[in-house]
Amino acid sequence: MKLNLVNAKSKKRYEVLIDDSTAFIDYIIAKEKIYLTHTEVPKSMAGKGIGSALVLKVLEDIERQNLILVPLCPFVASYIKRHPEWNKLVLKGSNVED
Repeated sequence: MKLNLVNAKSKKRYEVLIDDSTAFIDYIIAKEKIYLTHTEVPKSMAGKGIGSALVLKVLEDIERQNLILVPLCPFVASYIKRHPEWNKLVLKGSNVED
């Protein structure tokens, strides 16, 4: 799925716009760590793989920036459990690795 990921820094979130609806992941950045706190996909987009595609794009951007990930959002943590290759970004000792 091709998504145009935007880092909306003023809103502290990553966004994708699809058919006049916005899916997003909220974040906090502090001391080379990025905390992904909440993922939201509009009901009109539910079940289409948008959330997973969004998480993938965000993880790719986090890797590009060499940030350490702290996945506080349950959806992001679940995605990483299903795709353990992304554990390389996760702060050691986070629940995702357990």
